[in-house]
Amino acid sequence: MPPTPSPPRIAIAVKGYPRLSETFIAQEILALEGRGLDLEIWSLRHPTEKAVHPMNRRIRARVAYLPEYLYEEPLRVLKGALWSLRQPGFRALMRTFLADLRRDLTANRVRRLGQAFVMGRELSPDVRHLHVHYLHTPASVVRYAALLTGRTWTFSAHAKDIWTTPDWEKREKLAEARWGVTCTAEGARHLKALAPRPDHVSLVYHGLDLSRFPEPPETRSLRNGSDPADPVRIVSVGRAVAKKGFDDLLKALAALPPDLHWQFVHVGGGDLLESLKAQARRDGIADRAAFLGPKAQPDVVALLREADLFVLPSKKARSGDQDGLPNVLMEAASQKLAIVASDFAGIPEFIRDGSEGQLVPPGDWEALSNALNLLAREPGRRHAYGAAAFERLRRDFSMEGGIDALEARFRALDCPEPLNPPVAA
Repeated sequence: MPPTPSPPRIAIAVKGYPRLSETFIAQEILALEGRGLDLEIWSLRHPTEKAVHPMNRRIRARVAYLPEYLYEEPLRVLKGALWSLRQPGFRALMRTFLADLRRDLTANRVRRLGQAFVMGRELSPDVRHLHVHYLHTPASVVRYAALLTGRTWTFSAHAKDIWTTPDWEKREKLAEARWGVTCTAEGARHLKALAPRPDHVSLVYHGLDLSRFPEPPETRSLRNGSDPADPVRIVSVGRAVAKKGFDDLLKALAALPPDLHWQFVHVGGGDLLESLKAQARRDGIADRAAFLGPKAQPDVVALLREADLFVLPSKKARSGDQDGLPNVLMEAASQKLAIVASDFAGIPEFIRDGSEGQLVPPGDWEALSNALNLLAREPGRRHAYGAAAFERLRRDFSMEGGIDALEARFRALDCPEPLNPPVAA
């Protein structure tokens, strides 16, 4: 058997690191390190959350932070710009940047260029390839840095970056990247239609590393909402943003019949968190709805183990943003928790209506309320859904398949030596 090719040292670029909402990225980096890949992490933003997932603490890769706003680190940006002026790739970079700027005349576009100057100058000399999570802002920085330094690059596309980035920008990035992967069949179809050839983009599910999770509870409660002292426990996890549909969920909860006793817990931060709390007060359910804010994964799993129903009513936001296949659905399934979610985006690729859970039309809070009412009263059906979701997760959505595909792609890279020399001390 021929020896496994040694991959180049790879810089993984992300929008922010670490982030509680991006367990799939941390899981992937940790698993690739476990396969022997040599990685470093570049983040466009500093962390904003105090809690950190345990798996982030296990990642060994060096982490570098780019200037989040150029004015905050002017000397660093200036050094990057002066260094960039002398690079062979500078002209190609500026042609691309100016063409982009004509179509996107924003300060954010200029910030991406400045971050690319800094990244190009400060990348480890032995980094020969760049891989970026998200096809919008982070991919612009990586694309510019690759043009500047002569490195190759690839991408992982997810959700918002696919649906809110203009087609012209996606088409050009797809043409320049060596290859790309995405995590839903819907996203893959869309990107393949824009790619120079269909096999340029592959479907690679994140899956879930079940070794990081406890075995699901052997038994689950028989709560049916009839006992006010032991209400049905409903939980949802996700950032408080429009595409998650938590406003619909609160409407659905407020419409539940008075003879059904329930409690709701939400986990996650987000810009809409305060407005959701205000909505719960207006609808008269604040005493039964708890908003815990962002939590580390062990705390989330503990909630999932004690809950009776997991709910995620995703929908398309007015901005065009939408979910892919949220990893939290798989986390709920890992604990054999019954799931109610929207029949939308990548969700039905994992949860099939009436098999692994119950799906309702996106944005239809009345249908959601009806589904919650019926399922809350039927512990037997909840248990069947939870067991089926766990089995589907274990059989078809384990992490190993996705990591196998990524490892093979990274090891097959034939990368040229970068153009930039080592930075002087």
